[in-house]
Amino acid sequence: MRNALVRRTVLTASAVSLTLLVTACGSDKADTKADTKPSGAASSAPAAAAAKGKTDAEATALVVTQADLPDQIVIPEGAAEAATESARATVDKAECKPLMQAQSGQKVGTATGIGRTTTKAKPKETAANASPEDKLKAGLEALGATQTLVSVGSYDAKGAEEAFAALKTAAAACSGGYTVTDGGEKVKYLDVKPGAAVTAGDEAAAFTLTMDLDDGEKSAHHFVIVRKGNALATIYAFGVTAEQPRTVIDAQVKKLG
Repeated sequence: MRNALVRRTVLTASAVSLTLLVTACGSDKADTKADTKPSGAASSAPAAAAAKGKTDAEATALVVTQADLPDQIVIPEGAAEAATESARATVDKAECKPLMQAQSGQKVGTATGIGRTTTKAKPKETAANASPEDKLKAGLEALGATQTLVSVGSYDAKGAEEAFAALKTAAAACSGGYTVTDGGEKVKYLDVKPGAAVTAGDEAAAFTLTMDLDDGEKSAHHFVIVRKGNALATIYAFGVTAEQPRTVIDAQVKKLG
């Protein structure tokens, strides 16, 4: 995949992919109408207003782990990468900056802390008597499956609500696409469209981004944001045949409490 913007996701995901390939080859055995804001959101507002944001370390404790996703390979990340990427990547439209930040796991808005991780479904085990060719094929298929970057930002007061609103506004403003430059390379997103509806937390929204691969091919990426109190989870799924990662979404929402 040609992915200049998501160099960080490619580099991070390479560790996941390598693990998957070794496992598979060596085994012998939204339309904004879709946005949701349950009735509990109003009652949670006073609590959110008085909330105190968490540090990076504390926010990391809110992110899904291997124990939460037994059917996935989970590679935790530190918050330091976010600061590096924030200074490196740029976007051609200022109104699209919140999207660029969220899809690469950076802090959005006034986050006091952030935690991140990358996940990918474990490959199906091949038969004990499978040929080396079949094992290799299974491994390569696993490499093309959905990989997901999960980040959770924590905020003071109503910062999470403001960041959620900023992302929805950016998605609408950037529906016609935008271009991100990272390390001298450019990645073009052709459009931002509503994704399959997600009902979770105090409010949630889902989008689909179409990335131009520069060779006549396109890649659909799935982006979900969920706010629970003063925590904002962003879930960004990519890959050759990426799908909205419902298992990861459900696990992350449960983790938020």
